[in-house]
Amino acid sequence: MSKLLSQTKRYTKCTLPTDLNNRRPLENGDIINLDITVYLDGFHGDTSATFLVGDVDPQGRDLVAATKESMDRAIAICGPGVKLNEIGRVISQYAQKMGYTTCREFCGHGIGRQFHEPPLVYHFENNDEMIMEEGMSFTIEPMLCQGKPGIVRWPDNWTVVTEDGGRSAQFEHTILITKDGAEILTK
Repeated sequence: MSKLLSQTKRYTKCTLPTDLNNRRPLENGDIINLDITVYLDGFHGDTSATFLVGDVDPQGRDLVAATKESMDRAIAICGPGVKLNEIGRVISQYAQKMGYTTCREFCGHGIGRQFHEPPLVYHFENNDEMIMEEGMSFTIEPMLCQGKPGIVRWPDNWTVVTEDGGRSAQFEHTILITKDGAEILTK
């Protein structure tokens, strides 16, 4: 099932599509993340992107641009023989350079015939020594935050907000490690 992750001027909220009637309308200046999953010919795909709604302030536009750039930089270093923890290093260092934090509560994951499978792909500096091999498929899905990276789950057990109410943005692609690097499968 697809999920919709709405990131507004006020907070970050995760909700199921069936809950959309209970949400406020999008407003000028909001940012929203659409997370879409696909199942085709026995394989899963997972992708997301953050979109600007109307006239978003410069800080929001910069957050969205930096988040996409962090994902693109991480994908660019992927290939056979590269340690998986390089993804987290690249994302984390870029986020810090741009003045953002990286959410540690959500991570990328292996994907294929099962939707969530090993390996876990962390978007922060870590000690995962796993080496990427040709044929591996996983998601890279950094979530950068304007404030603290922690989250709070609401009582509905689905909605998630940043602990300080700051905005966040997220981008995601499913990639396949090839002999020459990485192929984006969800482009």
